[in-house]
Amino acid sequence: MDSAKHLHGRTEIRADYLDKVTGEAKFASDIVVPGMLHGRILRSTLPHARILAIDTSAALAMPGVVAVLTGADLAGINAHWGLYLRDRPVIAIDRVRYVGEPVAAVAAVDEFTAEEALDAIQVDYESLPFVTDAEEAMAPGAPILHEDMNKLKDFYFKGETKAVPGTNIFQHYQYENGDVDKAFAGAHRVFEDSFTFPMVFHYAMEPHVVVADFREDSIALWSCAQSPTAVQKVLSQLFEIPLAKIRVVTPFVGGGFGGKASVKIDPLVAALSRKAARPVRVCLSITESMLTCRRLSAHVNLKTAVSEQGELLAKSVRVVMNGGAYADTGPAVAIKSAIRAIGPYRIPNLRLESMAVYTNTVPGAAFRSIGGPQAVWATESQMDMIAEALHIDPVAFRLANMLDKGGLVRPDLRPLDVDMPEMLKSALRLMDAEAGSNARARGVAVAATDPGVLPVGGAIVRLKADASVLVLANTVEIGQGTHGVLRSVAARALSQPIERISVPAPDTDVSPYDWGTGASRSSVVIGLAVEEACADIARQVRELAADLYGGEPEAFLLADGGVVGPNGMVSIRELLHALNGVDSGEFIGIGRITPRSKQGAFARAPLFWETAVGVGEIEVDVDTGEVRLERYVSAADVGHVLNRKAAEGQDEGAAVQGLGHSLYEELVYEDGQPINASMIDYHVPAMDEAPHQFVTLLVESGDGPGPEGARGMGEGGILPVAPVIANALARRYGARIRDLPMTPEKVWRALNDAKKKGGK
Repeated sequence: MDSAKHLHGRTEIRADYLDKVTGEAKFASDIVVPGMLHGRILRSTLPHARILAIDTSAALAMPGVVAVLTGADLAGINAHWGLYLRDRPVIAIDRVRYVGEPVAAVAAVDEFTAEEALDAIQVDYESLPFVTDAEEAMAPGAPILHEDMNKLKDFYFKGETKAVPGTNIFQHYQYENGDVDKAFAGAHRVFEDSFTFPMVFHYAMEPHVVVADFREDSIALWSCAQSPTAVQKVLSQLFEIPLAKIRVVTPFVGGGFGGKASVKIDPLVAALSRKAARPVRVCLSITESMLTCRRLSAHVNLKTAVSEQGELLAKSVRVVMNGGAYADTGPAVAIKSAIRAIGPYRIPNLRLESMAVYTNTVPGAAFRSIGGPQAVWATESQMDMIAEALHIDPVAFRLANMLDKGGLVRPDLRPLDVDMPEMLKSALRLMDAEAGSNARARGVAVAATDPGVLPVGGAIVRLKADASVLVLANTVEIGQGTHGVLRSVAARALSQPIERISVPAPDTDVSPYDWGTGASRSSVVIGLAVEEACADIARQVRELAADLYGGEPEAFLLADGGVVGPNGMVSIRELLHALNGVDSGEFIGIGRITPRSKQGAFARAPLFWETAVGVGEIEVDVDTGEVRLERYVSAADVGHVLNRKAAEGQDEGAAVQGLGHSLYEELVYEDGQPINASMIDYHVPAMDEAPHQFVTLLVESGDGPGPEGARGMGEGGILPVAPVIANALARRYGARIRDLPMTPEKVWRALNDAKKKGGK
């Protein structure tokens, strides 16, 4: 049965549903290459240490062990890689910088043998001073993790990081507009508050997995990477192999959320295959994935000035982010966190500062709405705190300061393209309809984020003789439904039934360049590329039909199976037969999006604003401090809904993920050791912990930059949840939480403190 065809009596946009529920879908972990070995990784048990010696002789003597990779094997290649800074070795060379850093890797005939061989490897360390807190890492006398700041420019993101040599600060971002000090001096009230956000694991269902086949002058790689071309670029530079000889294939990915963005374990697995001279598969456990990357934790300090009437006059933002042992995408996260702390508000005087700092912890990386949850948690909590202090309703306070559509969050950024006040009002109306007037403890929060969209990507579309269509793009299907969107776009643009449209897995050998899958960009950027490629095909078909049958190209229109002209219908097969003399061939269209697209409009950032509104009602067990989010309304202006089921699922999934860092999730360190990096000790929301009532409002303004007026979505829904819960708790009980997650113990203590102070 073709899963793209009729399910429950109708055609599905998503061709992967049936394959996934029946187990037919192929993921990177399902890939088998002839002669493939299995790899396992020996990881550091110390947070910071010098490697004195590694003895692999006993492991190599074990039957079934083919190769052991260590830092000594990196001689002759460019041993370090990175995205902003070339700071990460393929495998530890002279020292380790966090618990879990790869020290040696074994390739053996099976995983059991490889795992046994790890126990036979002896590593001698000399412990070094370590630091796991970002503020402490900036203090005088803190151990320096990287003596050299080998910066890269325009490598993955545009621009370069502002690292501070001689310190652990690998990004120091600053921005100022207006006269902030004067505004503070003349304000009616100035509020200063601090908030913290924890380290959070991505917790995708599929752990990191790579199969690498390193030949003498080429590499073939099957990876769960969200950015196949970034992997290709890093491998090319490390091993000095032309891009054209490096093939990266990405099958279905079992969730990414940014944890598989850019590059992760791919260089290590490629190097292990190089050493073994055979294909090697490495599939991490969940615990190992937890030691691969996580969201950057943050300390956010906000200083906000208001007038006597409650007008926002100035805001100063200082963010300190714990970036872990290697920079990864941390510099971009730091910038976005500072900008996203502004919110969708009119603030004439702004001062932003953000620092990302090396520590001896798991490297921080991109995670759904980079920097956004940290920033929105702080800003939207403080907005309620200010409203309470001024005796203003928190919704009225937000509306009075909220930008209208077309307003400027910052003078150098694209105007806000969403009607935020109306979206907030609509969400409140929905909650009132669901809950009635006798509401539980209720909180609200809003967010406006500037996705880090790099508008660079392409698509190739091939219209076959039988009117079937092949769409080639390097956009990765990570569960968000992008391939379904591309099928829908191509079907509409070429006037063909959707069941005729196929979108294979990304393959850098056949699909055109795309920057990567993330930042809510795929439906917009690659959707437009598919539209452009289809328009190219339509032009070719019309011109050929006019040339063969007479008339003007505009008189011919694509239709189901062919083209309709003044004299009726001609099938694609007949058209190609008339051209080629045989009933075979195809039309090929190419679409490419760059910053110069749409008459240069795509050069201005952000390409679109991703916005969100959350309204929630909670129940609190005052005896235990347990909090439950009972009802929740999530609203987002998505421009145009391309696939409602997938869009609602994306928004709801983001909100539940936000519920995790709000109430449960935190990667905890003690004495340099991660003490809860396991499925048993790390708690994510279960089904019965999700809101009992969940309403998703998708606003369709029709004015986004993407196909049919769509704009990107899927990240905004994660942003309001934490401040919604904290604001509801404070508004009803007088208990204000400033540090996530809001565990029962923290809530219980806050409730008791509020009682002692005569609170609500």
